Amino acid sequence: MSMIVTSNTSKRMQEIAEKVRHGERLNLEDGVFLYETDDLLTLGQLANEVNLRKNGKKVYFIENMSLYFTNVCEARCAFCNFRKDLGDEGAYTLTGQEMIEYVEQHIHPGVREFHIVGGHNHHMPFQYYVDSLQALTNRFPDVTLKAYTAAEIDFYTRISGLSIEEVLKELQKAGLKSLTGGGAEILSDEYRKKMKVDKANVDRYLEVHRTAHNLGMKTHTTMLYGAIETHEDRIRHMMQIRELQDETNGFLVFIPLSMQPRNKNAGIMRRNSAYEDLKTIAISRLMLDNFDHIKAYFINIGPQLTQVSLSFGASDVHGTILKERISHAAGALTPEGLTRNELVWLIKGAGRIPVERDTFYNEIKVYE
Repeated sequence: MSMIVTSNTSKRMQEIAEKVRHGERLNLEDGVFLYETDDLLTLGQLANEVNLRKNGKKVYFIENMSLYFTNVCEARCAFCNFRKDLGDEGAYTLTGQEMIEYVEQHIHPGVREFHIVGGHNHHMPFQYYVDSLQALTNRFPDVTLKAYTAAEIDFYTRISGLSIEEVLKELQKAGLKSLTGGGAEILSDEYRKKMKVDKANVDRYLEVHRTAHNLGMKTHTTMLYGAIETHEDRIRHMMQIRELQDETNGFLVFIPLSMQPRNKNAGIMRRNSAYEDLKTIAISRLMLDNFDHIKAYFINIGPQLTQVSLSFGASDVHGTILKERISHAAGALTPEGLTRNELVWLIKGAGRIPVERDTFYNEIKVYE
């Protein structure tokens, strides 16, 4: 490890640097300290060095499309502006054929993944969600289906009467290859109660991913930060995810999601600061020593900050996306997607090597 770059590095930060240097796992107190320190440069350097050890200068992205079959949802999470009630203006539920028609209008050569999430529409039977995947599998057999959050899977168990394993097996038969990471929010039942997260609790979120991993699926996981949670809540969230990864090694990537205000016209004081976003990415890289990748999600933090984050521990910039809706419904001011060329430019501009990947981080093309 190289010398610490700042001259005012505290003794506590030096102790953490020593732990990182020797591959020792950081604990709760270490993580909270990193959130409270103002030594952003040392924090970023440590995260960068850990990432370079794991991934070199390679930064990954995928050609993908975000798809949303329905925005009708029984849950009323305090932070969500995507959901609708049945009959509301703008509420919709697409059939498999309607989604195919949408995809055919917008897809372009090279798309390798459909990223599929949506509302918990209790007016539709579980079979609807199975048939939705089957329709895409039949029409686009070469595109990987990364579909549904752990909260959606938990919802399907309630409307079907099936177990988590039985639900996942039915969806696998229809073409499901991986779960998305959403629905985690903050893994604290107290937080979930205060924020009216009316869906899978902490244990159920973790159990869905555990079950998926035991069925041979690799999955994604997130943390939605910037509401009422404390720094300790965030670190405890990371530690629970880290513990499950120790058990199953089934997570592909950790995705810190910067919360968006519910009003697009909200001022900067209603948004997370760039300082907080960079800290969270760097701390994620240091705390999650058993994860290969930390994602910088440009939809939430913007392309420029995503570029900077590649020197703060991030090794993935997500993908082309094409018409993201959930964060933008909540007030995101960023592009709804980027082209392959724009992603390559963004990564090269940070002095890194762009690597086009598939869902499972198999390398498709390296842009030297």
